[in-house]
Amino acid sequence: MLVPDPKVVRKLLTRYATLQIAQAERESAATARELDDVSYTLCVMMGTTDVHDAIARADALLLTDGRAADPDGDSGLSLAV
Repeated sequence: MLVPDPKVVRKLLTRYATLQIAQAERESAATARELDDVSYTLCVMMGTTDVHDAIARADALLLTDGRAADPDGDSGLSLAV
């Protein structure tokens, strides 16, 4: 199975969170479309059909990737959105 680039996944999660906040603060058709696009991309990259499942898988991927760089496996950051 192909594994997505953690840097790309991190950027998508950040964009997803930013768009969620923007949409909650002020609903916009353009923001909603972009949020749908980012959600779809996350789902495709993580092999799911549900954005919440995609976020959970992305979080797990980033936690696993972080452990390889950090022997303790504790970055102190929560990656779930």
